[in-house]
Amino acid sequence: MTSSAGDLLDLVRTGRAGSRSDLRRLTGLSRTAVTSRVSALADAGLVLLGDELASTGGRPAAGVVLNTAAGVVLAAAVGRSRSQVAVFDLGGRELATDSLDHESGTGPDEVMPRAVARLAELCGALEGPHRGGPVFGMGISLPGTVDPARGVSIDSPVMGGWDDVALTPYLAEVSDFVGVPIFVGNDADVLARSERMGHAQDHTDLLVVKASTGLGLGIISEGRVVSGYRGAAGEIGHTKVDEAAGLPCRCGDVGCLETVAGGWALVARMAEAGRPVGHVRDLVGLALAGDAEAKQLLRESGRKLGDVLAVAINLLNPQSVVIGGDMALVFDVYAAGVRESVYARASALATRDLQMVPATYGDRAGVVGCAAMALDQVLRPSAVDARLRR
Repeated sequence: MTSSAGDLLDLVRTGRAGSRSDLRRLTGLSRTAVTSRVSALADAGLVLLGDELASTGGRPAAGVVLNTAAGVVLAAAVGRSRSQVAVFDLGGRELATDSLDHESGTGPDEVMPRAVARLAELCGALEGPHRGGPVFGMGISLPGTVDPARGVSIDSPVMGGWDDVALTPYLAEVSDFVGVPIFVGNDADVLARSERMGHAQDHTDLLVVKASTGLGLGIISEGRVVSGYRGAAGEIGHTKVDEAAGLPCRCGDVGCLETVAGGWALVARMAEAGRPVGHVRDLVGLALAGDAEAKQLLRESGRKLGDVLAVAINLLNPQSVVIGGDMALVFDVYAAGVRESVYARASALATRDLQMVPATYGDRAGVVGCAAMALDQVLRPSAVDARLRR
């Protein structure tokens, strides 16, 4: 089967090939064909070749590596009350970052222009080989269910005003971003994508928990992120549990796990106890400072999540459970509660070798996952081939 220039770049980018001889061996192409395709990639600035590498003490003359400075991708992890933005090179290295606070439930007309403007400032402040480079794409994560094909949210009850809103026009407000493609993902799925550059390099089957204001679950099976039909896989926070019977959820239903274990519910519990906190991050801060009540609430949340998570573990048999989100910042306390329920409720076989670990990128996981999503799209073989034709 004929391998295109994009296919060759994919082999280089993923580390399966580092020289022209590797590319010939893996593709079966002739020396002439490989040379032609690699030359096209080099002319487009997407790879560095032997002579360029030798001058920097890199690979030998036949070497071929991805030119990570050929451009950048943008990332925006949009949350209920805070959004993170960042710029990454083509190798997934973070070059610049910032966070933007906003009122809970703020709509896209307020969040997106601020995020895009800040990204433009971050790009303008880049130095060295990345300065002035092209923007290949942008990854955005949103809470709730999204339609990746259309690049819109289709069900985000906690983010009013976002459903069915096209985000590309906001990017076009900056001249340098006109025509840049946008890729939209669910926040838990994006968290799982960040682990493809972390724990998933060693384990092919993972469950990735996002424990924050809400509760979500990303699924990696045989190395692939599984989103399910209509992208609604992993909505663990809206599983009905007996303990929450009759309690109203922010999604508009009643009896959801989030009403007794989500960060927003814990904040409400603190307020009822006469200790108002503004956000689950504040509750986590108290726990990190040793506050016994805050630690107890977080451990209890972990136990309640673990009751439902045990079912997913029995069904999917992951190698590891990764815990991310704001509550993961107090990992030992929260994970202790999760373990307590999981090991009591899941089968002995499913938990025999199960590991429970914190998210690789901590509170940066959202933007890292957004960048990974964008890079997977803009550097996929068909996209690279289309870029070369242009």
